[in-house]
Formats: sequence, structure tokens, C-alpha cells
Amino acid sequence: MISFRNTRFALLVSLGCLLVLGYFAWHAWHGPRGYAYSDGLAFKLSALEVEVEQIEQKRLALESRVALMRPERVDIDMLEELARSTLGMVRSNDLLVTEKP
Repeated sequence: MISFRNTRFALLVSLGCLLVLGYFAWHAWHGPRGYAYSDGLAFKLSALEVEVEQIEQKRLALESRVALMRPERVDIDMLEELARSTLGMVRSNDLLVTEKP
């Protein structure tokens, strides 16, 4: 026969377990690492993927410019552009326009 004392103890244990479960459920939803945080991470991930794509495009553009300066085949226009920008050399009939820093 089940006594009142055993029933009350089982009810208290069940209530305690529900409270602990509720505590963890609340923190899973509203806590610092909850669902809102994971949504923010997903947004940051999409923004970083866009940034990676832009950096990849810049890298490809730089690689194509470097390919023009390979020792096997030097592009004359690229060589002239680098000489003008790096060494500050211009032709006698060129107009030089510089930007103020």
C-alpha cells in the first residue's frame, strides 16, 4: 500500500525535477548562449561570407596583375604603371597630378 508520505516525497521530487528542467530551458532560450545568440551568429556568418567573397575577388585581381609581371612575359603597360607609381617617373610631356594625404 502506498503511503501518503511516499506520495508526497515523489511529488516533491517531480516538482524539483521540473524546476531544474525549467531553469535550464529558460537559459537555453534567453541565456547568453541561447537561441537569440545563435541567430546573431548566423547573421555574422552571412556578413563574413560576403566579406570573404570580396577579399577573394581582390586576391584574384592582384594575382592577375602579378601574372602580368612574370619574368617570362612582362607587360609593358604594367611595367610603365609600376615605374610611374613606385619610382615617381614620368615622361617629359606628361602632366603629373598628385593627391594630398
